[in-house]
Amino acid sequence: MSDSSGTQLPLAVRLRDDARFSNFYGGHNVATVARLAAALAEEQPLALLVGDTGSGKSHLLQAAAVDHEAAGGVSFCVDLAELQQLAPEVLEGLDAASLVCLDNIDVVCGDYRWEEALFHLHNRLQDRRATLLISARAVPAELPLALADLRSRLSAGILLQLARPKDEDRLIILSARARVRGLELPDEVAHYILRRADRHTGALLEVLHLLDEASLSSQRRLTIPFVKSVMGW
Repeated sequence: MSDSSGTQLPLAVRLRDDARFSNFYGGHNVATVARLAAALAEEQPLALLVGDTGSGKSHLLQAAAVDHEAAGGVSFCVDLAELQQLAPEVLEGLDAASLVCLDNIDVVCGDYRWEEALFHLHNRLQDRRATLLISARAVPAELPLALADLRSRLSAGILLQLARPKDEDRLIILSARARVRGLELPDEVAHYILRRADRHTGALLEVLHLLDEASLSSQRRLTIPFVKSVMGW
């Protein structure tokens, strides 16, 4: 894929249309999300979103990219976990965007070639007054980085830390996604799913997807016995 100037662009990554700031649920992270939105509005050169698995980092990166494009900007949102087996040259061309979101930087930490590519990408984006938004599981000082210059650049960015979702947040997320699907999810069934499933947000939503498909194919409503039969719990 290339732009009109012939610049080689990296693998296209489809944005999630359902990822919005408005449907990011987690009351204890309201202030952090507001700071992120402010940093993007101010076109800050670098922001680092830090949080454990399941804290919503990927959702927020996708939401940032979707909003940026809706406002007329050009964005790329790339999950490094999906690209780490490729050469770091895959990042070349990302600086054609005015917002670049890189998810899961942790997976390439310690790989000098990838770190050098990230360092140069940041410099190119900064020269163009574009924004780089990165997610990681730890703050820069705790990442196993091999390139001191990259650690220094990341440490100079805006640091935004997310807390893990609480169970009430997970229930809200399940109910909201069920409504979007047109799926009736009784409270007792939602609580049962939360007790039995992996609490990672992505895993919970995958359970909901499987139950939605099973419900449609069998024309049955979601009940605890039905969930047991589908999920084998």
